[in-house]
Amino acid sequence: MVGEEFFHIADAIHRGQLSGDGHYTKLCERWLEEKTGGEKALLTHSCTAALEMAAILCDLGPGDEVIMPSFTFVSTANAVVLRGATPVFVDIDPSTLNLCPDKTKSAITDKTKAIYVVHYAGAVADMDRFKTLADEHDLYIVEDAAQALGSSYKNQQAGSIGDLAAFSFHETKNVISGEGGALIINNPKMIERAEVIREKGTNRSQFFRGQVDKYTWVDLGSSFLPGELIAAFLYAQLLKEDNIFARRLDMWQAYDEALRPLSAKFGFKCPDPVPDTVHNGHMYYLQLPDLASRQAFIASMKAKLIYTPFHYVPLHSAPAGQRYGSTPASMAVTDKVSDTLVRLPIFYSLDEQDRVIAAVKETVEEILI
Repeated sequence: MVGEEFFHIADAIHRGQLSGDGHYTKLCERWLEEKTGGEKALLTHSCTAALEMAAILCDLGPGDEVIMPSFTFVSTANAVVLRGATPVFVDIDPSTLNLCPDKTKSAITDKTKAIYVVHYAGAVADMDRFKTLADEHDLYIVEDAAQALGSSYKNQQAGSIGDLAAFSFHETKNVISGEGGALIINNPKMIERAEVIREKGTNRSQFFRGQVDKYTWVDLGSSFLPGELIAAFLYAQLLKEDNIFARRLDMWQAYDEALRPLSAKFGFKCPDPVPDTVHNGHMYYLQLPDLASRQAFIASMKAKLIYTPFHYVPLHSAPAGQRYGSTPASMAVTDKVSDTLVRLPIFYSLDEQDRVIAAVKETVEEILI
C-alpha cells in the first residue's frame, strides 16, 4: 500500500460502476499513455491477457512462427500457441539476459511473423537492432514489458517502441493491483481492432462514442477487461510510481554496492550494466557458479528465514515447450542462467535489507570458499 488505494476503491463503489471501462480505468489508461508515450493504452485483467490480445492483433495462425526467448514466463509462449502458431525459442545474451539479436537474425525464416522481445528484470532489450530486423523482414515487434514499467532505452520508454507492448501489475511487480495488466498499441492501424478484441469481439466502444447506433459481434475477442476496483487500486499506485521507482532503485544500488566488490573473490556474478538503458530497479539477482552452489545458497538463506527464489525453468525444455515450440539452435546461455540465477528480496516495504545483505555475505563465505 503506497497511497490512497482505499479511498479510490471507496470512490469507485460510490460511483456505482464495478464493471470495467469506468472512471478509474480511463484514468489509468491516460496515465499510461502519458508515461510511456504510447499511442493507445488499454487496461486488461492481466499481462497474459495483453499478450493474447497482441497475438490476435498480429493475426497469428497455424504455420506462423514467433521468435522469443525461452527464459521468460509461460504467458509469452502461451499467447502464441493459443493462436495455433509456433514459438521459436532463441538463446539470450549472457550480459543482459535479454533475447540475443544475432541469434534472432539466424532464426528468421519465411514463416516468421513476429518477434516477442522480453525486457528481463526491467532492462530494455537492444530495440534498435530488433527494429532493424523487423523492418528488413516485415515483422511485428511485441514488447513483453511485464517487468519494465518506467524503464527506458535511449530516452524511449519501455512499451513505446514495438508495434505492441504488454505490462503487468501482478503483485510481484513494481506497481501492482494484485492481478492486472495493460496493452499499449503503437501501431495506429491496430487501435480500433484492439478495442473490439478487448470487448469480447464487439464494437461496444464505438457505440458508447456514438459512432454506431448499436453494438454487435464483429470480430474475435474475449473478456479482457479488469473491474473498476482493480483499476481504482492501480490508479493509487500509478500516482506514486515515482516514489516506488526511487525506492527500488535505492535498494538495487545498496545491493550492488555491497555485493559487487565480493563477486570476483567468491566467483558469483552481479547484473551487468545494460548499455543505453535506464532500468526500474525491478530485480537484483546473483548468478552462482553452478546448480549445486545455487541450491546450497537458497537452502542457507532459507535457514536464515530469507527467501531467495530462482527464476524460470526454460520453456524450451518444459513438456509443453517441447510439444508446441521449436528450438533451432543451442540454448547454452539460457540453460546456464536457469541453473545459476537467484533473486534477492526487493520490494517497496522492505525494511530489513541490511540483514539480507549480511546474510548473503555470510552465505557466500560458507558455500563458495
